[in-house]
Amino acid sequence: MSQDQSLDAARDKLKAHLEFFEELGIEGVRLEPQWHARSEPSEPIPLFASQADALRAVRDDLGADCSRCKLHTLGRRQVVFGVGNPEADLMFVGEAPGADEDIQGEPFVGRAGQLLTKIIESIALRREDVYIANVIKCRPPGNRNPEPDEVQQCEPFLFRQIDTVKPKVIVALGKFAAQCLLRTTDPITRIRGREFKYRDAILIPTYHPAYLLRTPSAKREVWEDMKRVRAILAGDD
Repeated sequence: MSQDQSLDAARDKLKAHLEFFEELGIEGVRLEPQWHARSEPSEPIPLFASQADALRAVRDDLGADCSRCKLHTLGRRQVVFGVGNPEADLMFVGEAPGADEDIQGEPFVGRAGQLLTKIIESIALRREDVYIANVIKCRPPGNRNPEPDEVQQCEPFLFRQIDTVKPKVIVALGKFAAQCLLRTTDPITRIRGREFKYRDAILIPTYHPAYLLRTPSAKREVWEDMKRVRAILAGDD
């Protein structure tokens, strides 16, 4: 291939690249050297004195009257953020607030929450020793499952909660929370009893306390899951 042919081929290739970028909505490129160099962020990443301060910042970013999804128009009373020890080794993640949580502004305070407290105490911990949150922060009408657009808007705040608390173990309570965190459609009966690596933690799916209220026979399996949680926290894994 001659030099002219090589130049023509290079121009054609460059033109194809530019047309592709144009289709993506990119209007052009800059040739100045400074546009090719990696630069520092214009604003420094904030540093916090404690994980509690960092969680407060996440809460402030979420806002007291979040309107990112349609749930703020469907009867929710307040945003239910999270509660507990901001430096907890153990974190519980549920699906969404229920009626009691919507009134009190705290996750897991109804009958299912009372059972969760007993589950926590069964491994010699107190409720204030752990951190508790939900995938979404507002109550869906009629306690229906959260919808994909609602999860999409809310789960980044859950991820920030997890990354701030930095738990050793995350217990996903129920099918919806487990499927959402693990990006799976497998039923809870298939993933319960297994362990998953998740955001520098070990994730253990188990049954939701509300399910245990309806199906007390499943408490034995949850107890097996919690014994495994206790062993991991004790370093016996």
